[in-house]
Amino acid sequence: MSVAISVHPRIHRIAVSVFFFIAGLTFASWASRIPDIKDKLHLSEAGLGSVLFALPVGLMASLFLSGWLVSKYGSRRIVTAGAIVYPLILVLLSLAASTFQLVVGLFFFGLFANFLNIAMNTQAVGVEGLYRRSIMASFHGLWSLAGFTGAAIGTFFVSEAINPFIHFLMIFFAGALLAMVSYKSTLPAETDTANKQPIFVRPDRYILLLGLIAFCCMVCEGAMADWSGVYFKKVVESPAKYATVGYAAFTGTMATGRFLGDWLVTKFGVKRILQLSGTLIGSGLMLAVLFPNLLTATAGFFLVGFGVSSVVPIAYGLAGRSNTMSPGMALSAVSTIGFLGFLIGPPMIGFIAQASSLRFSFALIAVLGLGTTLLAGKIKA
Repeated sequence: MSVAISVHPRIHRIAVSVFFFIAGLTFASWASRIPDIKDKLHLSEAGLGSVLFALPVGLMASLFLSGWLVSKYGSRRIVTAGAIVYPLILVLLSLAASTFQLVVGLFFFGLFANFLNIAMNTQAVGVEGLYRRSIMASFHGLWSLAGFTGAAIGTFFVSEAINPFIHFLMIFFAGALLAMVSYKSTLPAETDTANKQPIFVRPDRYILLLGLIAFCCMVCEGAMADWSGVYFKKVVESPAKYATVGYAAFTGTMATGRFLGDWLVTKFGVKRILQLSGTLIGSGLMLAVLFPNLLTATAGFFLVGFGVSSVVPIAYGLAGRSNTMSPGMALSAVSTIGFLGFLIGPPMIGFIAQASSLRFSFALIAVLGLGTTLLAGKIKA
């Protein structure tokens, strides 16, 4: 990508990394205080589940709008606005006095989460172009690291019985300050070719292929997020204190894999890493299905974490270099298809488990994970 700049690419990389950190910190801060918000509004488990659905609805509503905004106004403006408004809505969530207010707040929380997501990934694609090698996974690694940081901060505030409003207000001020400091070091413009491309255009087969690769991966990621604890409790029959060890193994290796991903892609190439990733996802899940005891299931989830770590960053990086669509719209298209997998995966597991068994549903998810390997064979990169 050719972008008019006058500073070292590393400065741009650090600035864009800050926005990934803000995004991860904000989301993790919200997740850490969900039980407090639930208690404040006296929500049942079913009621909370219904309310939380407003967030992905907001995300889905923003998918093509975010691409249009980035294409029309530039990722620099949108990433800065998103990094300020996203944590600001976090503060408003803590002030919700009714279920309706929380639902509306979560809708806009999801909306601006994706504005920030598409804009910062567009910036990341531009910075990657300056380096002329893969660095996308490291940006997503920063998001994961911010998630751990946000969870740790949240744990501290909860242990000290500090009100969510104070907690979220501090996150907002930190995020806004970081965004304003980093703004001038972001990429100032999109590529010349992107500006000449039409904003709305039907995704070509290559973009759809990348979307399907992201879909297969995010089905598995959604399954890990929502069902790993249940799997360890019901199938592995682990002691209660070890019920989350599988998810911990998954998230730990996912974060580690993202920091290693760029080096691996540079050394072995995009296609080989995508094929290896799908193989790790499928084999890891099958290990947990065929040998459902604490040690082997944990090892299986360990492999799944490495498997999913680089798939979405690679897909985003390739989409952002599309020759037929602007980076913002290409990223939105791939993100839309991929996120559908994240939404469909968890309920699909539930329906299949109800009809047969949880082990069988995880086996089917393993097959979808291997779909990443098969689809990667069609990548020309």
